[in-house]
Amino acid sequence: MDLSHGPFKAWRDRTDSKIKEAIFRQVEREPFARKFDLKLVDLDEGYSKVTMVFTPDMENIFGKAHGGALFALIDEAFETAGNSHGTVAVALNMNISYLASPSTGATLTAEAKEINRTHKTAVYDIKVIEGEGRLLASCQALVYRMEKALPFLDQD
Repeated sequence: MDLSHGPFKAWRDRTDSKIKEAIFRQVEREPFARKFDLKLVDLDEGYSKVTMVFTPDMENIFGKAHGGALFALIDEAFETAGNSHGTVAVALNMNISYLASPSTGATLTAEAKEINRTHKTAVYDIKVIEGEGRLLASCQALVYRMEKALPFLDQD
């Protein structure tokens, strides 16, 4: 049975739109995202793109990017991609390789892509780039997929 068109597709498109709108709204309200000025710029099922400007207050004792700042960006992309199916997903594991430090004032982008999903887990490949493509960090992350709807789907 082909469900790529007709009534099921229209229902699925409305559902996807509702999930996307709810997640975008929650990220705008999220205190942690506000603290780091994290911006959700793209979202689809199993996919997310988040940006952040690297500022001097994100530097470590050596004047380079603090790992926690890059982790914050990675985690926001992971969080939104993992929950993009409309059900609660929580982090189980993240393995990050820090490859380079960004330039102060640079716009950083984390892109999370789902590479495998089962009923209970999903794996994501997440890359952080500076500007038009300088790779700063690479991450593989695992979520546990709970069987409950996102609690904020019906909020305004």
